[in-house]
Amino acid sequence: MWFKNLHIYRLPKPWAIDPARLEEQLSTLTLQGCSATDAQSFGWVPPRDGGGLVHSVNNQLLLALGVEQKLLPASVVNQFAKDKAKEIAEAEGRKVGRKEMREIREQTTLELLPRAFVRRRTTWGWIDPANGWLVVDAAAVGKAEEFLEHLRKSVEGMPARLLKVNQSPAAAMTGWVADGDAPAGFTLDQDLELRSAEEAKVRYVKHALEGEEIRRHIAGGKTATKLAMTWNDRISFLLTEDLQVKRLAFLDLLKEENENQSDNEDERFDLDFTLMAGEVARLLDDLVAALGGEPAADA
Repeated sequence: MWFKNLHIYRLPKPWAIDPARLEEQLSTLTLQGCSATDAQSFGWVPPRDGGGLVHSVNNQLLLALGVEQKLLPASVVNQFAKDKAKEIAEAEGRKVGRKEMREIREQTTLELLPRAFVRRRTTWGWIDPANGWLVVDAAAVGKAEEFLEHLRKSVEGMPARLLKVNQSPAAAMTGWVADGDAPAGFTLDQDLELRSAEEAKVRYVKHALEGEEIRRHIAGGKTATKLAMTWNDRISFLLTEDLQVKRLAFLDLLKEENENQSDNEDERFDLDFTLMAGEVARLLDDLVAALGGEPAADA
């Protein structure tokens, strides 16, 4: 259980939540699967087969939002709708108007949905009640918001909010690159994206960041919007201007510490989750400190 993309939310620290109570709340919105006419369906699923909706290990909580989606390409709907419109035009000797064509597409969609393939995906969320973290593993903002939306529907008064820091990540990353000096505990890697006020972008991939060319871009007004970094030789990642942590990679040195401790699949899952949660919590603490801490009103 290793997260790859972190959308970071703050909870009260500590957050007094009873896993059994949380399980009861999530049970009101479990995944039911798509009906014949549903385009998609959302709901909580057990993070582990045969387990509960809240997987708790050493006071770390793992949740899973299941999503079923009908695969019905627009091109298929349009073709069937055009064929239907052609039949109407030929049978009635008239042209099908825009409003009627829209209605035909809607009706065609309803007729085709029961025949569509169903795809299921899962979005994972980790809650650290003691340290006040809610982290959603999602590559896209929409999927993270989808997770949080359903959590708020399940848990009345859910206090999660986006993490805020005193220094903007863009300003901090630009300074680190310009100075060639990462904050304590971090090193700068070799991927960087710079952007000007006019939205012109320059990307460096596997490129040393010490060159004069990069400093000229920064002196000319470009700011860093993405920067690859490594934390304590244990986790590499890409930090974005929106305070998202992407491409999270747990380095071999870290994973070796957890190897050969168990051959049991369930035990291995729990060991990996425990290690991941502990390391990421420390990474987030150091990252927040490197960005000037959190505003006093949000502490």
